[in-house]
This record gives sequence, structure tokens and C-alpha cells, in this order.
Amino acid sequence: MAILSLQSVYKEYASDGQSVRALDGVTLDVETGEFVAVVGRSGCGKSTLLHVAGAMDFPTSGVVLIEGQSTSNLDDARQTHMRREKVGFVFQSFQLLHTLTVQENVELPLLLAGKSNAPETAMERLHWVELDGLSGRYPHQLSGGQMQRVAIARALAPSPRILLADEPTGNLDTATGAVILELLLRLTRERKTATIMATHSLEAAAACDTLVRMRDGRIEEITRR
Repeated sequence: MAILSLQSVYKEYASDGQSVRALDGVTLDVETGEFVAVVGRSGCGKSTLLHVAGAMDFPTSGVVLIEGQSTSNLDDARQTHMRREKVGFVFQSFQLLHTLTVQENVELPLLLAGKSNAPETAMERLHWVELDGLSGRYPHQLSGGQMQRVAIARALAPSPRILLADEPTGNLDTATGAVILELLLRLTRERKTATIMATHSLEAAAACDTLVRMRDGRIEEITRR
């Protein structure tokens, strides 16, 4: 059974009194340890797909299953639990809290989940991304690549089964972006996560196991290597 399954998913939004279809019958299965790249022009539905896949948003119709459980059939408390325990998010803009240190940023999702071992786990995750020596610094003291590595460590802090990355190399130079991509690939293999990355970079997508091409809210083609 796929760890993540989208089945005939439609997502519509109201905009200026009109209905806009962001996802148009999307069907996609993702396995444990699989790295999926979703590519397409801006506005094709990549980010919406990630939000729906991670239970940050919900389909207008169709079904999203995480470990066989429908995201739409949960109450607010169970939806929050699912997002905290099973899904990690990495964003293009990092979304670190600038009043917290590197370690405190990584600890945050653990503290929100009531974990008692947050400091030890945060330092372990920072070691994975080779930033444990910068744990006491603040985000403004880091480079873009370092901030993205902190964001990855934070996303992985609760040991999620699914990692969703929305343009994780978009704000980085080519060399730094390649380092981040290699890190995501390594962590996918070592941690056995299911990773879905939305990207404009066909070069980055070429390194992934599966390539999903989107256009106008639809999946045009799925290529598995």
C-alpha cells in the first residue's frame, strides 16, 4: 500500500466570484523511500498538490490517504496530530522564526507536540544536516543554504513518514541548491521517507526517482526511473 495516495482529487477556489480549479482529477501514489519531483509552470497546481497531500488543505472532491487514512475524515485535533507526526514541510522562504536560535527553531515542532526530549532530538537532527556547530546562532547570522538546512532539520524533527518540499532550492544559487538537493536525496534514502518536491528545475527533477509533469491542474505524465 502506498504511504500517500491521491485519488481523483479536485480542488476549487472562489476568486472574484468565479470558481478556479487548481487541481483537476489528480491521481498519484507515492511509496516509502520514493523521491518524487513535481514540475510545471507557475500556477499549474504544484503547491496546491503539496498542500492537499500534507493535509494543510483538503480536496473539494476525491480522496487523499496518508497510511490508508483519509485526511478529510478527521476532526481538527486528529488532523493537527497527523500533520505534526506524519508530515514534514520545507518551504522556499525557509519560514524560520528569527527570534529563536537554530536549535530552538528545530525544537519548536517537538515542543508543540509535547515531546520531552526536544533538545536532544533537535541536536541530532542538526547533526544530520551538519549544522550542530551553529545551534546557538540566529537565522540572520546564517547563509541561505544554512537556513534551508535548518528548515530541513526542523521538518525532520518529528521523524515524519512524508516530507513535502516546495521549491526548496528556489532562493539559492546553483551550487548551494545542489547541496540541498543531495541532502534531501540522502535523507530520503536513509530515513525511508516519501519525499515530494515541487520544483521548476528540470536538472533537480532528473535526480529523483519519479517525475510528475503538471499542466493546468492535471498530471500530464508520470515517469518512474
